[in-house]
Amino acid sequence: MPLDDLDKWVEELQKEINEEAVKRYNEYIVELLQNPKNWGKPKSHEISVWHAYEGPCGDTMHFFLKIENDIIEKANFITDGCGATVAAGSQTTMMIEGKPLEFAESLKPIDIDNALGGLPDDHKHCGELAIRTLIHAIEKYKFQNISKDP
Repeated sequence: MPLDDLDKWVEELQKEINEEAVKRYNEYIVELLQNPKNWGKPKSHEISVWHAYEGPCGDTMHFFLKIENDIIEKANFITDGCGATVAAGSQTTMMIEGKPLEFAESLKPIDIDNALGGLPDDHKHCGELAIRTLIHAIEKYKFQNISKDP
């Protein structure tokens, strides 16, 4: 197969994959899974706390938070999960950046689901995974700061 034909075939295949993903999820979720916001582990000096949590589905979410004066200045994540998990992690970090810990602690999985425009029923647990990981990270941060006080 000539290179031009191969390039065209790959382009058409990617288009079909995207169309199927939009049917399964929605355009916003597909955008986040293809171009996640706040993806990646920051440098250690940019992290106040990090936490990893493995959900019942077997996916693991990691959150890395930079917190100053109880405000989440920066939130990053990585996951080994599916596209819906990537979208849920990305959406969660976008929702908490610049917000007080109190706001982040009040988030519920339905808030992530609604912000994503609705996950399929068999992926609702992805929002739960993101929120559980976030809550555990905040609890860890608070415990670390309590134990630092004289």
